[in-house]
Amino acid sequence: MGKEEKWKLRDEVKDMFEYAYSGYMKYAFPLDELCPLSCKGVNTWGNYSLTLIDALDTLYVMGMHDEFKKGVIYVIDNFKDFNLNVHTSVFETNIRILGGLLSSHLLALKHDWYKQFEKHNLLSLSVDLAERLILAFETPTGIPYGMVHLQLGVFKNESNLTSTASAGTFLLEFGLLSLLTNNTKYYDIAKRSTIALFLKRDPESNLVGNHINIIHGTYSHRDSGIGANIDSFFEYLYKGFILFYDEQLLEMFNVCYSSIMQYVYRKPWYLDVDMKLTKVTFAIYNSLASFWPGIQALYGDYETAKDTINAVHGVWRKYGCLPEGFNLYMGVAQHGQKPYPLRPELIESIYYLYKKSSGRDSTYLYMARDFMRGLQVVTKTKCGYAIVKDVETKVLEDRMESFFLSETLKYLYLIFDDENFVHFDQNTKQDTLLFTFNTEAHLIPLDIENYLKQHNISVKLDFFTKQSDLLLH
Repeated sequence: MGKEEKWKLRDEVKDMFEYAYSGYMKYAFPLDELCPLSCKGVNTWGNYSLTLIDALDTLYVMGMHDEFKKGVIYVIDNFKDFNLNVHTSVFETNIRILGGLLSSHLLALKHDWYKQFEKHNLLSLSVDLAERLILAFETPTGIPYGMVHLQLGVFKNESNLTSTASAGTFLLEFGLLSLLTNNTKYYDIAKRSTIALFLKRDPESNLVGNHINIIHGTYSHRDSGIGANIDSFFEYLYKGFILFYDEQLLEMFNVCYSSIMQYVYRKPWYLDVDMKLTKVTFAIYNSLASFWPGIQALYGDYETAKDTINAVHGVWRKYGCLPEGFNLYMGVAQHGQKPYPLRPELIESIYYLYKKSSGRDSTYLYMARDFMRGLQVVTKTKCGYAIVKDVETKVLEDRMESFFLSETLKYLYLIFDDENFVHFDQNTKQDTLLFTFNTEAHLIPLDIENYLKQHNISVKLDFFTKQSDLLLH
């Protein structure tokens, strides 16, 4: 694919983002999300202008710096803290809000206008929010409750069960906050939960379940896979290692990777198996598992990743979108799992495979174009883009998740923008990954020490590896 065609597709993606973002700002802001069929707003996760905060760094990635500045200043001026009467998901608030605030803080450091906010800024808001979230980690195991009230903490009748992903997806955000505040507390809290999940794995198969009792530390749901309720646990083990050089995270990832490839992988798919018996429990491919080829590409298992992404892309071609569950025996969308909620995992992996392919294989550019056309044809509405309620009938649902702007369109845009600062070094003119992403696609510089040093912030990564009490065995 030639440069001119790539640039044209890049501009189309930006047009899609501007259409969706302006629809949110016109009809929904300051509420959390846009209802793209009725053209109104709704609070979903927390009544904290979710889509704005989630989309800030996408504005920056697409060169919309004035809108980014306007959004950052709005957040600083209108949120003195997160003392909100909100009972919310610890996981979602961490990846979407805390991740969005931290990423935008790092990007705003580049600009003189941000210096006026020295005392109250996106970092101080991040600290305030994190202090409210860590109340959920006060459990016998260190594994957090799934929900927390931002004013009152954890309710007495809160469920003792949480998913593995919900409990194991804090390393990047909490680690970054530890660096920025020179306080290891946050990373220690996140790592303690991660290690607790790992230590409770089955001793024979080394598989983890998808839900755990946070009081007793036993897996209550033994279904093990790489999709829903478990996915980002694995993602953060590897990305945590490449970001913080914590070799304990790599050790855990290596163990998990081997068990996944031995028991969960059925070329080219991944199924759910019983963590103890290792027997297949569901012959259904879960769409959230589509993040995995991207991690494999980073890890170096490119050929295996390529096989899987080719198969998943075939499902996208079949429907013009990707159902939550695909029945591998029947070759159709699974009953009860037919929605496509504008998820990014497929295009995320296509992005990584494109970046890691030798000679920049244009196959992935054409896959990305297919992905974009499906969104344009199937999901566009009069004021945004809507969840597909049924991939077979193409009936839409009146909701546009914030991650559509934070993740889906960001990865899609970056595939076609070869010289974006995210993966292009302006000094050496070399194409190389300079940032990693949290599981909501919020940017974190890979060379975080030097990035902060450029802005007169001195940090050392070695404090992450000095703990002797966080043992794996």
